[in-house]
Amino acid sequence: MSHTSYPDSYYAHSANSAPERPSLMGEEETDVCVVGAGFTGLSTALFLLENGFKVTLLDAVKVGFGASGRNGGQIVNSYSRDIDNIERIASPEHSKLLGLMAFEGGRIIRERITKYNIQCELKEGGVFAAITQKQMGHLETQKKLWERYGHTQLELLDSQGIREVVATQNYIGGLLDRSGGHVHPLNLALGEAAAVESLGGIIHENSAVIKVDRRANPVVQTAHGLVKAKFVVVAGNAYLGNLIPELSAKSMPCGSQIVATEQLSPELAKSLLPQDYCVEDCNYLLDYFRLSGDNRLLFGGGVVYGARDPDDIEAIIRPKMLKTFPQLANKKIEFAWTGNFLLTLSRLPQVGRIGDNIYYSQGCSGHGVTYTHLAGKVLAEALRGKAERFDAFASLPHYPFPGGNLFRIPLTAMGAWYYSLRDKLGF
Repeated sequence: MSHTSYPDSYYAHSANSAPERPSLMGEEETDVCVVGAGFTGLSTALFLLENGFKVTLLDAVKVGFGASGRNGGQIVNSYSRDIDNIERIASPEHSKLLGLMAFEGGRIIRERITKYNIQCELKEGGVFAAITQKQMGHLETQKKLWERYGHTQLELLDSQGIREVVATQNYIGGLLDRSGGHVHPLNLALGEAAAVESLGGIIHENSAVIKVDRRANPVVQTAHGLVKAKFVVVAGNAYLGNLIPELSAKSMPCGSQIVATEQLSPELAKSLLPQDYCVEDCNYLLDYFRLSGDNRLLFGGGVVYGARDPDDIEAIIRPKMLKTFPQLANKKIEFAWTGNFLLTLSRLPQVGRIGDNIYYSQGCSGHGVTYTHLAGKVLAEALRGKAERFDAFASLPHYPFPGGNLFRIPLTAMGAWYYSLRDKLGF
């Protein structure tokens, strides 16, 4: 497989083989044209194809090039803002639907892996780790909240319990979600793309969309071709650019950084994470980590607002990794990369329709692996005329970032600094 167009990440290095998919040349017709072949686009396409639609996907670079092929690979339930925040701003009817959907994405991922025999190193179990008593209190509340929506695969961990799952002195406790887990995300995306093609879906890579003609039957244009469709699904997230201006005004790309160590001995790897769970802490700007299938520690964290690529990723992440695992002081970092996710002001996803036939989902705000798989199902339902769950998401209020394009980055960074300081001071 050619890795030239993927960033030099551990995932690209260990990707399963996949075909080179041709650019769009000339004219095609389809029922649904999906813009973006990441998790949102692939999930939407699969659900549509399974229900008899004809689907064409266009990606500016390659399948899973954006956040879908670069993220931490963690299957984390719920949304970036939890269900209790939704209950404060949505109607009781919509809150209930959104609460029940909060745990569906992980189930969809597992169904896809099983149904299409996707090789992506699925491992079960995820942990939220508390650094302060206040965070531990939040986890106790979260457990009750999730159980109220029928999600019962949860176990609170005390100071001894957390040390049995992660070998660090950093945490005072945690919450184990047995239905969490982790995967090789790029291989999941490549497996889903193969599933799309097995059902007759068409994927064109290196086919950046330059214009969407909004008419009764929309036309999606690239440099060398066009697709005539009945519907368009916009699934570009942080890599959409200004293609749909009304979407870019209410969201902001942000960069997150990840490193991968050299391969660790099985004994050392098992000593760090004895149950092989993935872990994320409870800070506003959180750290997250897990073991890969070949015993590397993958450790991510840090946020760069406006999605600039930092000069030295290792300098940002290595100190965080060693604070958690000083036992890795003499281990090399073999891969370091960055990827962009799309942040919304509410930190809740934005779902909706423009006119009669352009649908979109964006702005997972850091909880994308599970949400995007759910979003595909919800968008496909709406295109089939079953819009109840789509409407629940679409009803959530969204606002542009204060300061417009010029000031949204410094203002958001100031807000993050404030919350980060609160984390440090234990407020």
